[in-house]
Amino acid sequence: MRIDKLLANMGYGTRKEVKKILKSGVVRVDAQPVKDAKTHVDPEQQEVTVFGETVDYKEFIYLMMNKPQGLISATEDQHDTTVIDILQPEDSVFDPFPVGRLDKDTEGLLLITNDGKLTHQLLSPKKDVGKRYYALIDGEVNEDDVESFKAGVTLDDGYKTKPAELTILQSGEESEIELVITEGKFHQVKRMFESVGKTVTYLKRMSMAGLELDEDLEPGEYRELNDEEIQFLYEQTGQKSE
Repeated sequence: MRIDKLLANMGYGTRKEVKKILKSGVVRVDAQPVKDAKTHVDPEQQEVTVFGETVDYKEFIYLMMNKPQGLISATEDQHDTTVIDILQPEDSVFDPFPVGRLDKDTEGLLLITNDGKLTHQLLSPKKDVGKRYYALIDGEVNEDDVESFKAGVTLDDGYKTKPAELTILQSGEESEIELVITEGKFHQVKRMFESVGKTVTYLKRMSMAGLELDEDLEPGEYRELNDEEIQFLYEQTGQKSE
């Protein structure tokens, strides 16, 4: 790829700013100065340095965020703050996007990446990727609800959901539950409980594709996935990592 694109992608500035850096003579490829922005380099085979520091090039970024309430799961929004808006510049420069969505008032695990191939596999209905939620429910959740969810419930628009695994943690006027679904319809968890006459008052996603939310992440915090976690996600979708 072009040297200016590589450096811009790695957070060294805009294309215009990168050209100034190149002209100053501090960029070297295999120890040779490079000033022409159009110069093509292979970051996998050649060593690129800026001010003597090696540029550790990577094509993809994989982030795990503990999404807080109040943020929109989108790349941009004219009215609300998005999950991308709170990323550090060195991460947002990769132009990542959320894998699926969490409602504005829903917390928990949100994967953010620019790996379109993995995203497609994680969201493909054919893959039946499980997503586990913890929720507080206004109303007494009982075994009838467990059986209804196992069979699939009919939502307000007539759609019948795939079988879901409902676990009752505590039942009463306010119930605590965990729910595993393999779909991602609009407001699905909330609408599933509405179909059995109950209301979700708090919702948090705990895992996706078997990858658990890092308990050390406070709401609004995020971190990069490690190589083992990335490999695990690929294995869950029957793919091989690049």
